[in-house]
Amino acid sequence: MSRRGWVLFALMCVLWGIPYLMIKVAVEEVSVAVVVFTRTALGAAVLLPLAYRSGGFGAVRRHWRPLLAFTALEILGPWALLSDAEQTLTSSMTGLLIAAVPITGVVLARCTGDAERLGPVRWAGLLVGLAGVAVLAGPHLGGGSAWAIGEVMLVTVGYAIAPMVALRYLQDVPSLQLSASSLGIAALVYAGPAAATLPARPPSGRVLAALVALGLVCTALAFTVFFELIREVGTSRGMVFTYVNPAVAVAAGVLFLGEPLTATILASFALILGGSVLATARHAADPPDTTAPTIPPPARKETADPA
Repeated sequence: MSRRGWVLFALMCVLWGIPYLMIKVAVEEVSVAVVVFTRTALGAAVLLPLAYRSGGFGAVRRHWRPLLAFTALEILGPWALLSDAEQTLTSSMTGLLIAAVPITGVVLARCTGDAERLGPVRWAGLLVGLAGVAVLAGPHLGGGSAWAIGEVMLVTVGYAIAPMVALRYLQDVPSLQLSASSLGIAALVYAGPAAATLPARPPSGRVLAALVALGLVCTALAFTVFFELIREVGTSRGMVFTYVNPAVAVAAGVLFLGEPLTATILASFALILGGSVLATARHAADPPDTTAPTIPPPARKETADPA
């Protein structure tokens, strides 16, 4: 990989590892709707002009129905659920649970008739990854965190299904146009709820900085860097950064929010990450990955999970 490729790779490791920290800070003072609207509106404000100059939105208009489905699964539902869940969960725990997206994707692919064979290694990966989720979430299921954990698990389902929709119905839509259009649609949907739930007093500088960082850094800049990374090194090598994002999420929560770094977190991280790698490993005889024009996450998988 070139020096430029390594720089882009390192940026993506950080840019899609820190949204959980920013969300945790933002929901301290503003509503879920305000968080999602601000993030999507700022991202759309940057990406829509770029998408227009790079070819317009003809392909988007021809595929508006699957685009709406993709937007609902990738942004409308997940970003609201994540923000609501982080009112209860730590950013570290949320980031680790989202790391189970590849495992969820393999399970859903099998349930929907994917003919790809799961050998012993991939089955072992599924079991190991699910054990990691159980280790992380199990101690919290009896308390008030159970609902929030369920929300994050729903996010993993959305992040896993969205790439299937993109692969089947949105192959003709360029990635930049897809991302920009989805963010614009989401901003319009959340504009009303955000206006209705504006805080009585202006948020603190800390929260405003988190909101701006979510929209401009973790969304607009992240998508731009993502597209450059894929062009530079290809999908398979480029998407390896999704395995680093959970570690960044944990480190950010520990360093900046004082979240605990326990043996349970370390064990679950090792199990979920190891399970994801094994569950998505390809047999030598498997066909190469098909490039799909997806957003991430997020949450992946060509689509990473943009939290």
